[in-house]
Amino acid sequence: MSGNQAVDINPPNAAISINTNGSDWLWAAFSLFLASDLGVIAWMWLRPSAQRILHLLPIIILSISSVVYFTMAADLGSTPITAEFYGDHHQTYAGEPATRAIWYVRYIGWVLTMPLLTLEVLLTTGLPATEVSATLFMQVVAFVSLLVGALVSSTYKWGYFVFGTAAILYVVVHLLAPARVGAGAIGTDVRSIFTRSAAAFTFLLLLYPLAWGLSDGGNVITSDGEMAFYGVLDVLIQPVFLLAFLFQLRSIDVTRFGFAPRHVLVIEKPAVSA
Repeated sequence: MSGNQAVDINPPNAAISINTNGSDWLWAAFSLFLASDLGVIAWMWLRPSAQRILHLLPIIILSISSVVYFTMAADLGSTPITAEFYGDHHQTYAGEPATRAIWYVRYIGWVLTMPLLTLEVLLTTGLPATEVSATLFMQVVAFVSLLVGALVSSTYKWGYFVFGTAAILYVVVHLLAPARVGAGAIGTDVRSIFTRSAAAFTFLLLLYPLAWGLSDGGNVITSDGEMAFYGVLDVLIQPVFLLAFLFQLRSIDVTRFGFAPRHVLVIEKPAVSA
């Protein structure tokens, strides 16, 4: 046999799950994440040593997402949860009630990468550590809440959806208000880059609750549709956004963000007097 055999080797554990087409898309997305990861690593080593600090977080983010997408492409990392709602297209092949595959490995990836993505953006603002920490914590709250909600079969899942969406809104408001002011204090060029980047980042971030409502929450779209929706969002908010962000900052001296260049001190051993 040839071709993608992931769903044959690792059969779906839920009635509503991906098929070979969904797995094919996930392998393609995995390739994009891995290639981007290797590209950022190569780019980092081409930069002066003092300017490499902003490349480190993207490398971590893309490495985590590569593992996540490899796992999902292999049809692993999910658990069956009975869906609350059913559409006619689900009843045709899955029946009612039916279980839907909830990809917990994706949520683990988001809990790790989304705060790091936000940190990458906030590093260019000069905000106090307490404000940055609070924003990162709310990113964790957002995606942990969405994970818990996805694992709940009853209508109580929507309470977690509200918690997660509220936490995302907190992050959005913080990025568009105090963080933008902080970037402006560094310089008009930095503010311009930050404003464009934060607008794109927050727009994509706000689409995650919508995708959740159509997939893990409302069971409206199929699992393959879910993979397409989430996959496009992840590709745009991670490799595409990160590469564009780094490209815009390529001529900015990182010392303006408070990152002092690293100095190696060589202390000579004092001569021994005769």
